[in-house]
Amino acid sequence: MITHIVLFKLKDESAENIEKARNILMDMDGKISELKGIEVGVDVTHSDRSYNLALMTKFDSLESLEAYQINPLHVGVSKHMVSVSASIVAVDFESS
Repeated sequence: MITHIVLFKLKDESAENIEKARNILMDMDGKISELKGIEVGVDVTHSDRSYNLALMTKFDSLESLEAYQINPLHVGVSKHMVSVSASIVAVDFESS
């Protein structure tokens, strides 16, 4: 299994904007066959080092992750998140 985690620091950090971005990310749930699990968390500590949102997704294999990356729905969501984010970081790792 592959876990894909992406952290987003939004340009507009208002609660309304964070919730809108969370909903856009969650809209992928059940719509991309390679996506075996999705969770989107909103930061609760609001520290200087915090990012606003964490996206955690699960895939059966690296090939499934690669197929997700080019899925048209994901591409659209990704473009939107790039446009509203000041910073994005990611990590992909093997998991159980």
